[in-house]
Amino acid sequence: MFLRLVKESFVRNPRRKALTAAALVVGMAVATATLSVALEVGDRMAREFRSLGANLLVTPKADTLPLQIGGVDYRPVNEGAYLNVSDLGKLKMIFWRHNILGFAPFLDVPATITGKNEIHTTLIGTWYEHEVPVPDGTTFKTGVRSTHPWWKIQGRWFDDNAKECVVGATLAANYPGGIAPGQTIEIANRAADSTVAAQPISLTVTGIVSTGGAEDNAVLAPLSIAQNFSGHSGQFRELFVSALTKPADALAERDPKTLTPTEYDRWFCSPYISSISFQMEQALPGTEVRTIRRVADTEGRVLSRISTLLWLVTIAALIAAALAVAATSAATVLERRVEIGIMKAIGASNSLVSGIFLTEQLMLAIVGGLIGFVCGAALARVLGESVFGSPAPLKLVLLPIVLGIAAGVAIIGSLIPLRRAARLDPAPILKGE
Repeated sequence: MFLRLVKESFVRNPRRKALTAAALVVGMAVATATLSVALEVGDRMAREFRSLGANLLVTPKADTLPLQIGGVDYRPVNEGAYLNVSDLGKLKMIFWRHNILGFAPFLDVPATITGKNEIHTTLIGTWYEHEVPVPDGTTFKTGVRSTHPWWKIQGRWFDDNAKECVVGATLAANYPGGIAPGQTIEIANRAADSTVAAQPISLTVTGIVSTGGAEDNAVLAPLSIAQNFSGHSGQFRELFVSALTKPADALAERDPKTLTPTEYDRWFCSPYISSISFQMEQALPGTEVRTIRRVADTEGRVLSRISTLLWLVTIAALIAAALAVAATSAATVLERRVEIGIMKAIGASNSLVSGIFLTEQLMLAIVGGLIGFVCGAALARVLGESVFGSPAPLKLVLLPIVLGIAAGVAIIGSLIPLRRAARLDPAPILKGE
């Protein structure tokens, strides 16, 4: 009998039912689209932000006071601490190893371009694209191609295994006669007293690099050349790391030493920039990992604001759907006052009357939720294509969530009309009052 009453109730006034279903479809479509994008936006935006460069800087913990001018370290090469290249593969063995997208070691050596026109500069040794052996037997290809993707090159980058170099755009332009790809330059190691401390080496210029930083006034060459040039074979001074992280929250800002065991496990197993830095310091003892704030802070602010915007849009769409359901439910109760009065007069309880209307709304919620999920998935693909350049994948895991949200919206929107139906007195209704 109950199902028969529900069926009869459901097929009445199809226009009003269609309006309720349409409101639910719109609300669930927006919710599906925003949830799909929200699940993707963190990783996608974080990867997009990697074009800003590395977000972590690794240096020796026991080092001398840095002497930097224009971003270049001018400490004598025989002072300060150094790190070993052979240890870098350990970074791909930490818990969040897959979030380490790339790293590039740097070794700065004061140098002089010799010849008719001598000019003091800095030889910066690094990798462009180098294979690093990992302790698990695999290799990881990395270098400035991964950590500094915004650097522009005219010509081509040097081969990590050749006596080649690229010259900063400012240095190439200011050098008497200029420097162009294809030329050969001679570089000598320059000690603190500006005397030549080693035999000059000849490097073939393969490109002119423009970075917008101190590298524009320097010569960049393979790390092995700078190591041999400075007498620090197998060592480097700084390491730039590009790591995929999530925005910091209250837990990320706390000191790990003050966390409870449960909090510590949650912090350690979350890709915060602080937890990844901690794991890197464990993998490379004697190092200090610092956050490059200009990059990390920008990522955190933008990702937080985008997430907040998506949640606000979702909540607004759900509120609008609930109001539409409430309006149509109130109209339905008002229209069927006589029917409700008769049901109560013959002994129907308030729970039975409410159950009929709630079942009707839940059926509409299922229909609206299914159609809304399909429309929302299509909308998410369009948004992903227009914003990120690739469509957001269909996530079937969201289907039960969307159906649950649709049911919740339908129930919440029907509460006030059902409360009014429960208060109806059948006697005045049957008298026509």
